[in-house]
Amino acid sequence: MTSVTYPFTAIVGADDLRLSLLLNAVSPAVGGVLVRGEKGSAKSTAVRALAALTPDVTVVTGCRFSCDPAAPDPACPDGPHEPDAHENRQTRMVELPVGASEDRLVGALDIERALAEGVKAFEPGLLADAHRGILYVDEVNLLHDHLIDLLLDAAAMGASYVEREGVSVRHAARFLLVGTMNPEEGELRPQLLDRFGLTVEVAASREPDRRVEVVRRRLAYDADPAGFAARWAAEEHALRERIVAARELLPSVELGDGALRQIAAVCAAFEVDGMRADIVMARTATALAAWAGRTEVLTEDVRQAALLALPHRRRRAPFDAPGLDEDKLDRTLEEFDGADGDDDPEPEGPDDGGPDGPGDGPEGGPDGPGGQPPHDDRQGVPEQAPPPCQERDQGPADTPGADAPAPGQQPAEQPAEQPTGDSGGERAPVGAAEPFKTRRLDVPGLGEGADGRRSRARTAHGRTTGARRPRGALGKLHLAATVHAAAPHQRARRRSGPGLVVRRDDLREAVREGREGNLVLFVVDASGSMAARQRMSAVKGAVLSLLLDAYQRRDKVGLITFRGQGAELALPPTSSVEAGAARLERLPTGGRTPLAEGLLKAHEVLRVERMRDPSRRPLLVVVTDGRATGGSEGAGRSLSARGGGRATGGPVVRASRAARLLAGEGTASVVVDCESGPVRLGLARELAGELRGTAVTLDELRADSVSALVRDVRTAHTTRRAA
Repeated sequence: MTSVTYPFTAIVGADDLRLSLLLNAVSPAVGGVLVRGEKGSAKSTAVRALAALTPDVTVVTGCRFSCDPAAPDPACPDGPHEPDAHENRQTRMVELPVGASEDRLVGALDIERALAEGVKAFEPGLLADAHRGILYVDEVNLLHDHLIDLLLDAAAMGASYVEREGVSVRHAARFLLVGTMNPEEGELRPQLLDRFGLTVEVAASREPDRRVEVVRRRLAYDADPAGFAARWAAEEHALRERIVAARELLPSVELGDGALRQIAAVCAAFEVDGMRADIVMARTATALAAWAGRTEVLTEDVRQAALLALPHRRRRAPFDAPGLDEDKLDRTLEEFDGADGDDDPEPEGPDDGGPDGPGDGPEGGPDGPGGQPPHDDRQGVPEQAPPPCQERDQGPADTPGADAPAPGQQPAEQPAEQPTGDSGGERAPVGAAEPFKTRRLDVPGLGEGADGRRSRARTAHGRTTGARRPRGALGKLHLAATVHAAAPHQRARRRSGPGLVVRRDDLREAVREGREGNLVLFVVDASGSMAARQRMSAVKGAVLSLLLDAYQRRDKVGLITFRGQGAELALPPTSSVEAGAARLERLPTGGRTPLAEGLLKAHEVLRVERMRDPSRRPLLVVVTDGRATGGSEGAGRSLSARGGGRATGGPVVRASRAARLLAGEGTASVVVDCESGPVRLGLARELAGELRGTAVTLDELRADSVSALVRDVRTAHTTRRAA
């Protein structure tokens, strides 16, 4: 493993990412960068290269909190400091792993020594290590919410506070925060997105010449890291000097009233909430001017600042991707242009490749030993990522047939809408009805899964419900229980001195109860009996509403559809509910109703997910009218292999056996009854009984429904098991 960092100026592509990192290096007050994009797009390489590029920092010798000797932190836990004891060192890049604990992030107090000896023994965490450096969080959207809150609070306040049972420690924590995420793994909450100063989208180039250049440079670096870095040393030195010059120029940059009015107008036009967007845009535009060597903020600076600071802040629907309407941005800037005498035309893109750009232009770099740059006239325009969640082409519709009931089949329902039954081929997808706020459906019992907002669980944060002996490292101390455990032994212990004597065996940690996120697996009936436009639109609206609820409660979601002769896993379990919404929108319908196949597919998916993530409890949501009119003998053989009895019986019998198989494993279930029309058979409620779950109609699913028939999943599950 080499210690030579890949040169920043040798990176191919990632214009906006590179510019955003440099602006934060010039002005840390910008507030960091959130990088959204696919894996393998040089995100980590760029951050490490920036750390090596950033000028060295001067620190107090021996200070674990990297205090600046010119202005030491008066509250530093290692202070007071000797004024002449200082040293230079390279800017640190600290990585926060996804599985880090709260103690690892903010630091840990030795509770035992604090209580028994009265000593404030504090071990600094990653926030202290990152002070005056770079804190890099890969897959920030997979961090627990309480860690993200602590991280972003420290970034906003420039300090970290550790409060533990009356013991308080505070230290400075000012750093460049860089977070990366893959949107397919789930989004950050809007209030957390807002705490990042800038956001950029990155994607690997789809042009062969650029991809060839990336591979050529990487192979050259791997073959001779030191030699490769030496060939780019001149460009690295020039860029480092430019960062220093921009930092020195920054206090002299004037942000005039005209630029401020443009910033305010843009933020108002895009309806961003709060004032943080205005402040970040002002700081970013100022940094852009300093980077360009100017002392005045121009319209082009405001425009570029808007493109970096607003996409993740604009008000948007829950499943809309971040982005900015550049035509609207240009119209707003033009309307408020001219106050500062800036009559220059708006640039077509960020000018970071010419004399005012960050060095050598990342879309290929300078002509030098690293290789010839690919031919491209574009400057600073990020490559367009492919549209997410491309649906593979659907096969032909199932062969239509008469809807006469087969042996073991229910009689066909005659819904009010047309067409009736399962006959007919595949129909074009219909749009979803307007989503609504749903009632909370949760999993019974007490879980220990991932942090979330759905079902009851033992969590690190929440209300205290009891105390227990520590299991491994001491967690949150339960002070009253600790004193209660130590009290009976004080007469024998007082020989060693006055006061309360606490020993290791007396320590008790708090047991807390909060909410967990679950795996919500949707099994959606897409057969012909569901294909009437009005009904399918309502069904899609209901599922979309449940997806929105899952997004807000931090669940993983999966989507299974069944129609014709089988079932399909349309969306493997993921944290990206946006992907689920996209698949739902293109859901085809038509054919018979293989209900057993849909339930068996759900059983298989849940079996695999239990092995992958045993602590995340599932909630099965079956959206159907309850009819079972199709399928294959393969479902019967599968049920027989799973102990479901002989591989005989029609679709109804097979569906009943599949439902009992899921119920026998204790899977919490809810059936959304989509039956409609004047004649209703109640088959969905019968299915819910087989699943030992509950059934709700589309109307009863609404949070504002006053129907007395709406039942909580937990209550129904307990009642049915008791029966």
